[in-house]
Amino acid sequence: MPLIPRDHDRAVEPARIRLTAAGAAVVTVGAGLTLRAGAAGNLAKYGGDALYTVLLVALVVLLAPRITPLTAAASALTVSWGVEFLQLSEVTAELSQRSTVARFVLGSTFNPPDLFWYAVGAAAGWLIHTAVGRYPSRRRTGPS
Repeated sequence: MPLIPRDHDRAVEPARIRLTAAGAAVVTVGAGLTLRAGAAGNLAKYGGDALYTVLLVALVVLLAPRITPLTAAASALTVSWGVEFLQLSEVTAELSQRSTVARFVLGSTFNPPDLFWYAVGAAAGWLIHTAVGRYPSRRRTGPS
């Protein structure tokens, strides 16, 4: 006889996924800040681009915990590319001049190599989401 009813399992699973995604988001932001503080040049710039998309993957999973790894990664990549292409307009440059937060989130200048590094971040996010999803939650289904 299960100690936890099966209906409870369905409610616990999204909460566990959200908690994991939130933890991944915090770790990703920490990695980005560490990279920004400790590295320079292309490593900091392009590593930050990849981490930006990894963060978006984590946030997508946080919002939609049952999303597949491929859909989460594709969604994050679409947003990353959308923001990058938005930089071709003057809107992001103007917002970035007014707000430090906007500069971090939206950037200010279109840079074609960023598109590749966002794809690298999406691939990394997909791999992480896939790997984490393979580990079943530890549920007690009977007496120990």
